[in-house]
Amino acid sequence: MSFPLSYHQPVFRPPSEANSLILQVTHGCSWNQCAFCEMYTSKNFEAKKEEEVFAEIDALQLYAQHIRKVFLADGNAMVLSFQRLERILDKLAHTFPKLQRVSAYALPSDLRNKTDKELTHLVSKGLKILYVGIESGDNELLKRVNKNESHESMVHELLRAKAAGFKLSVMILNGLGGELYSLPHAANSALIVNAIQPEYLSTLVLSFPYGTDHFRKKFKGEFTELSVKGLIQEMGWFIKDLELEQSIFRSDHASNYLVLKGNLNRDKQMLLDRIGLALNNPALANLKPDHLRSL
Repeated sequence: MSFPLSYHQPVFRPPSEANSLILQVTHGCSWNQCAFCEMYTSKNFEAKKEEEVFAEIDALQLYAQHIRKVFLADGNAMVLSFQRLERILDKLAHTFPKLQRVSAYALPSDLRNKTDKELTHLVSKGLKILYVGIESGDNELLKRVNKNESHESMVHELLRAKAAGFKLSVMILNGLGGELYSLPHAANSALIVNAIQPEYLSTLVLSFPYGTDHFRKKFKGEFTELSVKGLIQEMGWFIKDLELEQSIFRSDHASNYLVLKGNLNRDKQMLLDRIGLALNNPALANLKPDHLRSL
């Protein structure tokens, strides 16, 4: 029996949603202009027709007893109106009786068109986790990569989300500012994460799927790619400045040279020791070779 969903490729999801039903409710990203991101450049953004979404959910009734988690794709499903999201969540809950949670990618700007009461209501309907690419907490760097957010706007909106009951999984992009912005990127990214106190924190390394020259043309300013040592040093600066109460930290994406895992701040010194070892004796640090990072 063939699976009853057809996807508009490419489709992305967070690593932690590997066992979730991936349900496309939008195609692409509503902003889609960040200098560092090529994920959805092959797509024009559109909200998928509601009747198509509902028909796909109905087509999955045969699997209803097995579906416990749903991830709403694509790049920022939270851009949909409160009313449409509510209808989708109601449909999911009615169709899948063992559903435990729904999650989605979100831009901080997606939250501005929803009231505090509406955000709280979405949580009560089962939308529990938002995955947010903060990328950096440095305002100058955010402008240069055309993020369309500021340190202040992201803190404001994500604290609203937390107050509404959402769990937040946020991501910082290691190496985003190159050599020139490495230190302020690390320091201000730590500041923004400290302000938000997310439940989950991860880091990825800036990649260049179309080459560094392509990225430099989109980056508004001077950019010199960090060396592996520079990337690891930047991680050290970032982690050293973190003051977190209880955040699960992962730096184990395929892009990361140095795998780091822990609970912050509990495991902060252990992570800094791992970074120190990688900087001072890389042969003992079990760094990933380039060919593994490309997998």
